[in-house]
Amino acid sequence: MAFYIVNEDITEMEVDVVVTAANAQLAGGGGVDGAIHRAAGPDLAKACAEIGGCETGDAVITWGYNLDAIYVIHAVGPIYRDGNHDEEKLLRSAYAKSVELAVTHGCRSAAFPLISAGVYGYPKEEALDIAVEELKKAAAENEKLDFYLTLVDAAAFELAKTKYGEYLE
Repeated sequence: MAFYIVNEDITEMEVDVVVTAANAQLAGGGGVDGAIHRAAGPDLAKACAEIGGCETGDAVITWGYNLDAIYVIHAVGPIYRDGNHDEEKLLRSAYAKSVELAVTHGCRSAAFPLISAGVYGYPKEEALDIAVEELKKAAAENEKLDFYLTLVDAAAFELAKTKYGEYLE
């Protein structure tokens, strides 16, 4: 249906699914993943432990538990090394796999963070460009699904305002 860039707390968004920038062990952690795990409650960690893990560039889905969202998609983006180790391919794949899960689970709205741009060190502008490209493409291909890119990092949001202001909500 549409693609929007928002400056909102992903844990408080009223969407069908929130995507988290997970680690390969699905163990929670810092940043957006830690915030989503805390907001969802301990059952999310139990569900992740049962799944056991996820490969880089892939994604898995669980219930949202205490979140307003029905589901959480755990997308594992790459740790950025130097841009020469398939980082872009893996990051695009993490978005694509997340979109695929949202579609197959009948979601009508999905909120994404800027995957890999925090502690995984992906350069913010490159990560932003990839996220916008992938989510715009997904919105064009999935007319029944609204996509939100949630940016709480002030520098990333300012960059988005400059480069992609037409998508700000």
